[in-house]
Amino acid sequence: MTFHVERIDHVVLRVRDLAGMVRFYEQALGFREERRIERLSLVQMRAGASMLDLIASDAPATAPNMDHLCFRVEPFDRDTIVMQLAPFGISVGETVERYGAEGNGPSVYFRDPEGNQIELKGPAH
Repeated sequence: MTFHVERIDHVVLRVRDLAGMVRFYEQALGFREERRIERLSLVQMRAGASMLDLIASDAPATAPNMDHLCFRVEPFDRDTIVMQLAPFGISVGETVERYGAEGNGPSVYFRDPEGNQIELKGPAH
């Protein structure tokens, strides 16, 4: 068994002006706020079938601003994911239920060979 990527589920950006960025994506691109988690300073915005997550950050403007990129995969089978990534020297984090474009579902994190944080997310339950 193997899995395949269906689409980008969501991207998480670190932003210095959370309110301003929410306003920009609403007014300039027509996104809408779907969910807000105050304790994380996180706003999840609907972007068609995908989502854009904005998280407040005080990092300098020169710091990387992408937290992670999430791909929706089908089927989601942790053992298969681990086996498929192992030949590339990739270790996969624990499976956790997380919210994405389709709702809550299983996901894992890992870092690609250049250190970018990637999430693979299964279907919502």
